[in-house]
Amino acid sequence: MARQAKKPNQDESDDRRERATEPPKVGPQLAFVVHPHERRGAHQLRRSPEASLAEAVGLAQAISLEVRHAEVVPVQTPNPRTYLGEGRVATMKGVVAEEDIDVLIFDGPLTGAQQRNLEKELDCKVIDRTGLILEIFGERARTREGALQVELAALQYQRGRLVRSWTHLERQRGGFGFLGGPGETQIEADRRHIDDRIKLIKRDLDRAKKTRGIHRDNRARVPWPVVALVGYTNAGKSTLFNLLTKADVLAADMLFATLDPTMRSLDLPSGRKAMLSDTVGFIADLPTELVAAFRATLEEVLQANLIVHVRDVAHPDSEAQREDVLGVLGDLGVTSERQAHALEVLNKVDLLDAEARQRVENASLRNPNQIPVSAMTGEGSDRLLAAMEERLAIARQVVDVGVPLNDGQTLAWLYAKGVVHERRDDEHTAHLRVGLAPADVGRFRKRKAAE
Repeated sequence: MARQAKKPNQDESDDRRERATEPPKVGPQLAFVVHPHERRGAHQLRRSPEASLAEAVGLAQAISLEVRHAEVVPVQTPNPRTYLGEGRVATMKGVVAEEDIDVLIFDGPLTGAQQRNLEKELDCKVIDRTGLILEIFGERARTREGALQVELAALQYQRGRLVRSWTHLERQRGGFGFLGGPGETQIEADRRHIDDRIKLIKRDLDRAKKTRGIHRDNRARVPWPVVALVGYTNAGKSTLFNLLTKADVLAADMLFATLDPTMRSLDLPSGRKAMLSDTVGFIADLPTELVAAFRATLEEVLQANLIVHVRDVAHPDSEAQREDVLGVLGDLGVTSERQAHALEVLNKVDLLDAEARQRVENASLRNPNQIPVSAMTGEGSDRLLAAMEERLAIARQVVDVGVPLNDGQTLAWLYAKGVVHERRDDEHTAHLRVGLAPADVGRFRKRKAAE
């Protein structure tokens, strides 16, 4: 029955079989990027369609696609069949044929049916924004846990998209094969098999979560406060991380240069130490599958003593990016109170003209939460470190303690773990007013009780 139903389109079927046997394409795949601009969408009111298109082009280039054509497509009412109107699809088909396009990047969500209908109409592979981001994450994840988290998200996304008709596109990179390719490992076209794999991945991730919890407990015994860097992708978090910790993590001018979290020790102005955590960048319309999958990795943010929000203040949509980051933090369970306590690093001030730079400086004078910085030149880093230490100190509990002068070990512990605000010695006892983290207050009391 299925063979008879395809007879009216036999030429098309023959053409696809012929193309499927073509040798792998040499060189980068050619992409056509489309950003659908829904005028009624609230998201579009605070973000320019041109900036959104530029971001989508950057996402495509992040996995070495060669973008031959990119355009904003106005949409009044999405077509349930192809999302875009018939006339627009026909025009795009001409571009696809003229430019020999391999893949169309649709910068928005598509249903499985819309994706397949567009592939049939345009005669090329089509992936939506979620598929593209998953492809990037699949290529970039380096640790086993990161790879498992992305695979979990990819399986959950692909579970409802089991039809794969375009196998002629050569897979020339890592990722999860949303761009197709005869050399890839096909995800089983069976929901039961996918569900079994999902269960196995979740089991492995639970083990990794327990291991990470043990590591966190070990750090707590030191303990150093944890400062977590968060921000929009390509805001300069990794460059700032390298500047502050003298590390050499990848800091490239590309979207999602960092996926796997990194932690390094940080020297504060007083000589005390902290742990600085570099995390995956956020992005507008981050797929819900990825938010859920990376929740475990981003536990460092939830557990951090201080959140530092790094913003690209030179970006035209800096304010919209800020709202996107706060939205993802909220989805992860970071309370509005903690968000309000976070420091905002206004990064890339070296890229601003004199007038814009002065506006940023004036704003930071009115709002002590905001610190102008250039992670590239180092400008403002001393002020940032001082602000970090001040915020960490505020979180400390100030207690008055008395320690025998001959108990040098306990005195050394208090100086190492806390901030001594006052000290007065009498004949036998040192009386100190010291700021300690709540956990250290409990440890000190246990220490004294054990004497």
